Amino acid sequence: MSKASSNTLRQGETQRVALTLNGRVRSGLCETRDLLSDFIRHELGATGTHVGCEHGVCGACTVHIDGVAARSCLMLAVQVQGRRVDTVEGLAPDQTLGDLQQAFQRHHALQCGFCTAGILMSCADYLQRVPDPTEEQVREMLSGHLCRCTGYTPIIAAVLDVAARRKQRNESPEAVHA
Repeated sequence: MSKASSNTLRQGETQRVALTLNGRVRSGLCETRDLLSDFIRHELGATGTHVGCEHGVCGACTVHIDGVAARSCLMLAVQVQGRRVDTVEGLAPDQTLGDLQQAFQRHHALQCGFCTAGILMSCADYLQRVPDPTEEQVREMLSGHLCRCTGYTPIIAAVLDVAARRKQRNESPEAVHA
């Protein structure tokens, strides 16, 4: 048997995948063809990650992989071996809402909630990279998500609110002396 064929899994065989999920080392079994979104939900129990289109179009399955937003329905579970994956559950590890989640609540930026987890993950990633976005920039970022309920206006307001509050906090005299 050649070396290449000895490392190949046959259909139905499973492989253990170990990763850091929301700050905790976790592992589970999957087939090499299993999607990351399914692995996260069904094997690891992080059901906040939603699966909508399974084609990367709707954005409901967005997670962070090594700190960068990615569509979990477009990745195989085996691709995250040894990597860090954060889901919406990781935004509130101590069971208190983060500032972005609070802003979504304040601005009524969710209705049915199906798309909310993915949008929150994209917004969190975006605000890390673009801490002071314009409304147009937020609209552009959100164009990668489908939401049938909100009309996006409250989501945009929430993101801009968080950006403004973070900027104010960082520019306050208390922040300089902290």
